Amino acid sequence: MPIEFTHVPGKAANGGFFYDFAETATKLSLIEDAGFRRLVVDDPAGLLTNMDIAAQTLDRTGSLEVVLTHWAGVIEPTVAARQLAALDRRGGGRLSLRMLSEPLEDSDAEARPVGHSVVWQRIDEYLVLLKRLWSNDRPFDHEGAFYSVRGGFVPRKGPHGADLVIRLGGQSGTALKVAGRHADVFELAAGSPDEVRQLIERARGAAAEHGRAGRLRFALPVRIHADGWSGTPDHKAVEIAGPPARIALALLPYAALGIEEFMISGIDRPGEIARIGRETITLLANSLARREAEIPQPGAFASSPFAERRIG
Repeated sequence: MPIEFTHVPGKAANGGFFYDFAETATKLSLIEDAGFRRLVVDDPAGLLTNMDIAAQTLDRTGSLEVVLTHWAGVIEPTVAARQLAALDRRGGGRLSLRMLSEPLEDSDAEARPVGHSVVWQRIDEYLVLLKRLWSNDRPFDHEGAFYSVRGGFVPRKGPHGADLVIRLGGQSGTALKVAGRHADVFELAAGSPDEVRQLIERARGAAAEHGRAGRLRFALPVRIHADGWSGTPDHKAVEIAGPPARIALALLPYAALGIEEFMISGIDRPGEIARIGRETITLLANSLARREAEIPQPGAFASSPFAERRIG
């Protein structure tokens, strides 16, 4: 089972990872070369800034996928559908959409509906509209609890159409219900391997209600402390400290659960990016390959010369 690594840039008072895009371009090249499959764009400046950052990232890389973080209360679905389709075309199909239940910046919070279930109901309606706009061949009208659309149509669809990868998370029954209906990638909450396993089972059960259990992939947020760790726990990510070999060893129990993606934060310096890519990603991939090779495959014994002699 191949494991993919996603880089999650840090945020800082000076503007963080994307503050100086000339410097960022160098880091992007390093991230791509180090073996990371994708990059999360979730700058606190908001969606429009993130769309611009995503466009520049897609332009400056050849294979790196962009995970664009979004919140349903920022722009209307028809506007978002057009802009996201244009971005997906620009990147040749390298875009995915990460939907949050919380706004990226405080100023957006004014438009947030009151109540947890209402927030997720709006996300559900928003995603239904996006998918319909990405797939319809004629304009349509929609009147829902949160959105009203007249003549909704996106003339130029993205490469994936309505199959643009959607990423969701959450632990409540309401969140899991929406994720089960829409998510292609489920972003797990931090926890022990047993806690994560239980959440995986709940998410698969929610997806199974929509006939989608086999389509759901799982991503785990991991914060790496390459120089040791003595700070306040993140709670949003599994915390791992130590050299690359120790990090790879700590990730193995999670990979054994069927997790196919690790969302790595805490490594923004070029040396750290290169080292994690060169050592941790390689060590984990090799360890998993050895484990898979040690598992007997069905029919392996029946096809051996010894088995053939016994049958004869």
